[in-house]
Amino acid sequence: MSGLKLDQVIEGDCIARMNALPEGCADLIFADPPYNMQLRGELRRPDQSKVDAVDDHWDQIGSFSDYDRFTRDWLSAARRCLKDTGTLWVIGSYHNIFRVGATLQDLGFWILNDVVWRKSNPMPNFKGRRFTNAHETLIWATKNPEQKYTFNYEAMKALNDELQMRSDWTLPICAGHERIKDSNGQKAHSTQKPEALLHRVIVSSTKPGDVILDPFFGSGTTGAVAKRLGRRFIGIEREKTYADVARARIAEVVPADSDVIEVTKSKRAEPRIPFGWVVERGLLPVGAVLRGNRKHQTAKVRADGTLVTATASGSIHQMGAHVQGLEACNGWTFWQFEMNGTLVPIDVLRQQLRSGLS
Repeated sequence: MSGLKLDQVIEGDCIARMNALPEGCADLIFADPPYNMQLRGELRRPDQSKVDAVDDHWDQIGSFSDYDRFTRDWLSAARRCLKDTGTLWVIGSYHNIFRVGATLQDLGFWILNDVVWRKSNPMPNFKGRRFTNAHETLIWATKNPEQKYTFNYEAMKALNDELQMRSDWTLPICAGHERIKDSNGQKAHSTQKPEALLHRVIVSSTKPGDVILDPFFGSGTTGAVAKRLGRRFIGIEREKTYADVARARIAEVVPADSDVIEVTKSKRAEPRIPFGWVVERGLLPVGAVLRGNRKHQTAKVRADGTLVTATASGSIHQMGAHVQGLEACNGWTFWQFEMNGTLVPIDVLRQQLRSGLS
C-alpha cells in the first residue's frame, strides 16, 4: 500500500475522503457516527443550570430518510476501505443504532456481536419521565459470514481476570483528567469516548502494526490509543477545530515498547507440536517414566512418541484417559516428568519447542 500516509488526520467529508483512500487499506474500522439525537429545547438540572447536551450542528442530519441515506453512503465507503479479513465496529445510542444495524445487514455485513457499553457513571435523567440512559451499543461486524478475522480471545480472557469476556462492558464515561478541554475550559468535544473503551476494542480485534480507520475522528481517542498500542491509524474529521485538537492530543502520546504491546495468543493459533518431537529431539529420553496426578499412574516413553503402561499403549492423551478411566484427557497437562527433583508437566517441553519456532 505504497503512497498511503498513515498516522494522519485528514480533514473533510468522511464519505469523499474514504472513497479517495486505497481499497482494502484498513484492518479495522471504528466508527462513532452522528447520533442524530434531535433534541428539542434546552436541558436543565434541578438547580436550573444548563446541561451541556449534544446539540452540535454536525449531529443534526435531518429526517430518518436523510439519516438512512447518509448511513448507507458512509458504510458503503467504509466497506470499500475494509480488508476482506478486517472488521468494523460502530457505536450508537437508541437514537440511531437500530437504523445503522439494519443498513449494515442490507449492505452484506455479518454481525458478530452487539456489545452493550454499560456506563458506570451515566448522566442522570433530570426530568424523571423515563429511565436513565445508562448504556450505548456497539455492533461488531465482518464484511461477509465466511471470512477470517482477528479476535484475540485469550487476550480478552486475560483482561477479564481469566474469565471469558462477555458482551456487556461496564466502563465509565469520559470525565476528569481524560476529558479534553478547550482554551475556555469547556469540553473540546461533546461526545468524547473514554480511552478504556477503545483500548478494549483495539486489543480484542487487531494486531500490532494493523491499520485502524476512524471516519468520525472527533477529538482523536482512536488515534491516541492506537499510537500507544503500536497500531497505525487514519483519522477523518470534517471539523477543523476537532482535527486540531486531535493532532495536538496524539502528538503527546508516548508509544508503548514493542515487547509489551503483543497480546496473549489463542492456543489454536500456536504451532502444533507432536509429542514425538519431544522424544526425537532428546528432551525426554526413550524409556523415561512419566507420572500422572497420582503416584501409581505411570507410563514409559516409547521411541515413536507413544506411551506404554502395564496394560495398554497409545498417545499421551489416550494413555492419560486410560489410566484415569475417562473418555478424554489432555496428556500435555496430565503427564509429568522429574526435573531437578520436582515433577513438572510435560507441557513445559512443548512450550520450549514452540519458543524455538518463533
